[in-house]
Amino acid sequence: MDILIYIGLAWLVICVVVYFIQERFIFHPEKLPQNFKFQYDRPFTELFFDVERNVRINGLHFAVENPKGIILYFHGNTRSIKGWAKYSKDFTKYQYDLVMIDYRGFGKSTGKRSEEVMLKDAQFVYEELKKQYNEDQIIVYGRSIGSGFAVRVASLNTPRFCILDAPYYSFQHISSRYLPFLPMPFLLKYPIRADLWMEYVKCHTYILHGTKDRLIPINSSERLAAIAPKRITLIRIEGGKHNNLPSFPQYHAFLRDILLY
Repeated sequence: MDILIYIGLAWLVICVVVYFIQERFIFHPEKLPQNFKFQYDRPFTELFFDVERNVRINGLHFAVENPKGIILYFHGNTRSIKGWAKYSKDFTKYQYDLVMIDYRGFGKSTGKRSEEVMLKDAQFVYEELKKQYNEDQIIVYGRSIGSGFAVRVASLNTPRFCILDAPYYSFQHISSRYLPFLPMPFLLKYPIRADLWMEYVKCHTYILHGTKDRLIPINSSERLAAIAPKRITLIRIEGGKHNNLPSFPQYHAFLRDILLY
């Protein structure tokens, strides 16, 4: 009996620890000083979105002449737009502008994170882009953890396309996979239920996922695609892992076909 009590107490302690320190495992931001100067070999403009009092979301706008539209890019859970910006050329070469933003606490972006405010920030930026572009010119792109924010924005609006790169069915689902012995639906502060929001996405959605992704297995994308198979296209990148899809020619070929469609 004593052993069971000790096991129960240990389980409760683990639950408390996971609840309070989970952000350290979910987010790995690179913070930049406010006077940091971005430098790239192609035209860009630094943006600041004042989403609420004393909270600013930092972004970069890579522009081309006579753009076909614009990509709103939600990056993964690491680093900052300083590094993620290297992927902008994958879109601008097809005559698309691209706006990439940092989440709260990443790069120069300020403010305290929560799922609610991060979703609001994403929608705020989309609304700002709508002032300059027609919705049929806007494509939302979400990479890894950013895929949930992309799906949420797409569910509330009518962009031309939604493109998801190595997405999860829901963050709640992924966390339960890694910690099956804990009640993650009750502990997780960031359930990010892409599976629920996907039902309300009206535009066509393209999912790119590596077949050897161990961090977020491709079955997450298969489950997402099954929600609305007529308007979701799942593209399997054979041999692709979680962080190396841009190294595959197939990834770029499919991206080209989507953007030139």
